Amino acid sequence: MSDSKDIDALAKGGRTNIAGFILRLLARIPFLFIAGRFYGPELVGRFAIAVVVVELAALLATLGLKRGLAQALSEADRPHAHVVWDGMALAFFLSITASLVLWTFPQLLYPNTPITGLDRWLSLIVVAIAWSDVSLAALAYRLNVKAAVTARAVVEPWTISVAAYVFSFFTIRDGLVLSYVASMTAALVASIVPFLRSYGLPHGWRPQLRRLGGLVRANAPLAGADALEWGSRNVDRFILGLLFAPSVVGIYYMAQQVSSLPQKLKTSFDPVLGPVITRALAENDRAAIARQVRQVAFWIMAAQGLLALMGSIPGEAVMGIVGPQFVTGTAALAFLLVGEVFASTGAVCESALVYTARHRNLLISGVMLGFQVALSFALVAGMRSLGWPTTWQAAGPAMALMTSLGLTSVIKAGLLRHILGAAVSPLRWPLVWAVAAAGAVGAAFTALPKEMEWAELLIGEPAIAATYLFVLWRYAFGPADRALFGSVPKAEEATLPNVGAPVR
Repeated sequence: MSDSKDIDALAKGGRTNIAGFILRLLARIPFLFIAGRFYGPELVGRFAIAVVVVELAALLATLGLKRGLAQALSEADRPHAHVVWDGMALAFFLSITASLVLWTFPQLLYPNTPITGLDRWLSLIVVAIAWSDVSLAALAYRLNVKAAVTARAVVEPWTISVAAYVFSFFTIRDGLVLSYVASMTAALVASIVPFLRSYGLPHGWRPQLRRLGGLVRANAPLAGADALEWGSRNVDRFILGLLFAPSVVGIYYMAQQVSSLPQKLKTSFDPVLGPVITRALAENDRAAIARQVRQVAFWIMAAQGLLALMGSIPGEAVMGIVGPQFVTGTAALAFLLVGEVFASTGAVCESALVYTARHRNLLISGVMLGFQVALSFALVAGMRSLGWPTTWQAAGPAMALMTSLGLTSVIKAGLLRHILGAAVSPLRWPLVWAVAAAGAVGAAFTALPKEMEWAELLIGEPAIAATYLFVLWRYAFGPADRALFGSVPKAEEATLPNVGAPVR
């Protein structure tokens, strides 16, 4: 496949998943509103810390299969159904092990509050998360985008929103936990059904310890990279749980949820970016990889820049939608949104580094995570010694995350440029012009009198978006960029059978 067709494939897959991203955004907003207004910062904070631990356990249980399964399938000399069920068996064993540990030591889930009610049962949902991830990874190998969009962008967020509302009438204390369990269970069903239709049951398959051991060894670097990337985005919440009351964690969690929506944009391209890169590597076409990385990174950076401007300039109004008590998280929200913009280059470069320099990529991620943790504690301690308000102290981990993500992107882009022998930076000067123009428009609306604060959202947000997009479209976008804005494929067209076929 030519490079232009690769770009078209990336654009088509990206458009499909961006439609899913928009659906996920629309579904997540009701949950944030319900959690903030019905449950309050303290219960939200307690829930946020527990979810950190559960999702880390599920991530470790997948053992890097979300990205490593594609390579295992492309190199397989036996039925693909047997390979994917090896992965499912491994994920099941590790999930059950993790669940038993968390069941035995529930204090890991709730380090600063007593264990009561249904708290302990949350640990049993690990297997559902892990199996859903592995199922979707197997479907992504066959470039079935529809399943991921349905499970992650429709079923999961809408289930947690509806469940949180319903459970609020029965149990405020356990409502968020039950809602999370319901959403992950529903997502598992939405993942397993298309998985079974695609791969079927593994007739003649039996788990073999030697093969499973080989899968563990092959995916250990990917599992480490996944865990470190996840840790960089969630360790801030855990640090806050150690240093502040649950209500402070709850406010930060809401800011984090709003800011993490742009992060999902990178995953919009994962189902096709990975196969396109591995095919280009098989052909030793490193220049094509560099072009694909630059292109996708620019798309993501441009989109995240828009969301950062729209979320941070009228930040108080945005956080006020969740609840008036969450407005104090505005500073954290701004740092987190800017951090997502900084992270875009490194995240896309990592999609190539996990195949070309997986151990060096892992080392960089580990060092930068350690730097982020150390800087988080240092910033909080420094602000406390200076007597700064708790609002700014709690923003310290967000500042550390932003700094760490920016440095990581610079380092990983430099490494990939050295490996490929071609530039991979997506930065274009018109992008800076667009940010400046949209920032000036947003500042004008935030300068309005207090009684006209409504105008920040109803008029200011569209004005920011229109200014930003006009400058980009006029001065930054070329033919390849405009390919992203072609017609969005229908759900049944979301599978791209001719892209990134398995490399034998």
